[in-house]
Amino acid sequence: MASARQYGIVISQDVMVPMRDGVHLATDIYRPARDGEAIPGRFPVILGRTSYDKRNDWLWVKQVAEVFTPRGYIVAIQDLRGRGNSDPTGDYRHVANPREGEDGYDTVEWLAEQPWCDGSIGTVGSSHGAIVQQLLALHRPPHLTAIWPDAGPINNYAHHIREGGAMKVMMFGAQFLHAQDAQEVRDDPVARKAVEDALARMRELVYEQPFKPGATALRFAPALEENFFDYYWRGAYDDYWKQECNDQQRYFARHADVPGVYSSGWYDAYSVATTAYYQEMAARNESPQRLIMGPWTHYAIFQGFSFAGDVEFGPAAAWGFDRYNYERLRFFDRHLKHEENGLDQDPPVRIFVMGGGDGRRNRDGRLNHGGRWRYEEEWPLARAREQTYYLRAGGRLDPAPPAEHETPSRYLYDPDHPVPTVAGSIVGFFETLPLPAGTDPFFAEWLPLPLRMTSIITSGGRHQREAPDVVGARPPYPELAARPDVLVFQTEALREDVEVTGRAEVILWVASSARDTDFTAKLIDVYPPSIDYPAGYHLNLVDSIIRTRYRAGWEAEQLMTPGEPCEVRIVLPPTSNLFCAGHQIRLDVTSSSFPLYDLNPNTGEPVGRHTYMQTAHQTVFTDSGRPSRVLLPVVPSA
Repeated sequence: MASARQYGIVISQDVMVPMRDGVHLATDIYRPARDGEAIPGRFPVILGRTSYDKRNDWLWVKQVAEVFTPRGYIVAIQDLRGRGNSDPTGDYRHVANPREGEDGYDTVEWLAEQPWCDGSIGTVGSSHGAIVQQLLALHRPPHLTAIWPDAGPINNYAHHIREGGAMKVMMFGAQFLHAQDAQEVRDDPVARKAVEDALARMRELVYEQPFKPGATALRFAPALEENFFDYYWRGAYDDYWKQECNDQQRYFARHADVPGVYSSGWYDAYSVATTAYYQEMAARNESPQRLIMGPWTHYAIFQGFSFAGDVEFGPAAAWGFDRYNYERLRFFDRHLKHEENGLDQDPPVRIFVMGGGDGRRNRDGRLNHGGRWRYEEEWPLARAREQTYYLRAGGRLDPAPPAEHETPSRYLYDPDHPVPTVAGSIVGFFETLPLPAGTDPFFAEWLPLPLRMTSIITSGGRHQREAPDVVGARPPYPELAARPDVLVFQTEALREDVEVTGRAEVILWVASSARDTDFTAKLIDVYPPSIDYPAGYHLNLVDSIIRTRYRAGWEAEQLMTPGEPCEVRIVLPPTSNLFCAGHQIRLDVTSSSFPLYDLNPNTGEPVGRHTYMQTAHQTVFTDSGRPSRVLLPVVPSA
């Protein structure tokens, strides 16, 4: 049970909370009230710190302040340093702000000093709102009592900005999302129009690689532009990436020991971070820790969707704010109000195992993949067993090891014709949709720009086939499996169900004509042909990449010797999927997924500063001396 509504709300807007360096952060404070007057007494506080508008009616006001305050909590929502109505600093850098941990500490302790606070403070927030929770937890404010970071990275290099050494191009788009309401842009009509025009052309701008300073509308937000080129040019894990604002995981030894819930989805870009965060806190801390992983995309935990992209999981998958807030209230009631509400009896891990549906096309045109919730005692699952499947000549994926002289597989990677990203686990790669013709100018001015945005990449699952709406796709829009630059390895039709829950690792023996190139790996659930899907359905689950210059470690580059075989490893994000009998387990190997990742020009030049591109001749070995393989965490059937 969660606490019930008892009070009204009184609001104090833009309370300027002082930080240790004299900067003041604008904070809206919502207090329990009756008859328009704040109730005397002391209450626990829920704190949310945001780089977006703290007065966002949908995200912060209705779904935090108007939920928690009537139930006996004070809610404080704060604009981050250099954002919203906080003091301007001219130095806001997306998620790479060195003072966020100190600011979080100072805010928590300021709140604790107020006469209306009972000394218990919990934190909430998703994405960037999760990062700032993690940073303040590293500084251990004495009055921090419980945290619920949802869907955020814990290492910007590994999870957020770069992956496998490659640049996530959606972070180029993210700079424009943050630039459109940056303090230095929002009151400058010329700058604002330039940024808005760029957002409307995002699917064109992604081709303008290598990106160059001063060549885009980011020049109107100098700190964000400078920050982006740190993201783009710093391919190795250097001192910039080692800052606590970029890599909280590196400093987890000093993380506060407070109760925490870590939530995300299998189709969220931060599934790997969320599960790793829980795993480390559960191992380090004495206080109770909890993990919730649904079949969700980024933010879908509160959007109320039962689907991800083109794939339906059933009504149990849909939480929405009602369920999300019930769970958050129950957690904070237990740890801030110390109510005995049965939470302690729940197992600590809750996961949604995808799959098991009938595979039909539902009335909304989506694949009925299905799935179910399940409680677990730990993550990763202790009972999962590592099963090796070898990549074999002829496109087989087989538990049997390869023979001594199996023929390798070869393809050409042409960065001028990359494999498009059909769908995947992304945060959102935003572009602005045009307003319909004849839209009233007053309405156009009033409608916030973020409400007109959509992603240029489908977030979630989708049949792996090119289509007109896919960036980089070309007629005749083939299945990715039919492209000559995609190697497909798949099992025979399964004789029984196989559950894969956890992180898979792909180990490839490769060679290339290039000194530096990329290899990608994608795990796919292959449906057999059916009435609704005569060609079957190829459902993407998880994928990742390795930039070969970082194959020996992230801190130093090691270029390849053309033609010389070497081993590379790609650790896939976690998933939980039931491959049903009759399906096939498939692994796709290629060298690009654009525009999810930046294009490797195959030249070995400094990352992000290449002067030309060339085609690479790629080889994947599948013999017994060089056994390419995938290690799957298989859960035995009950």
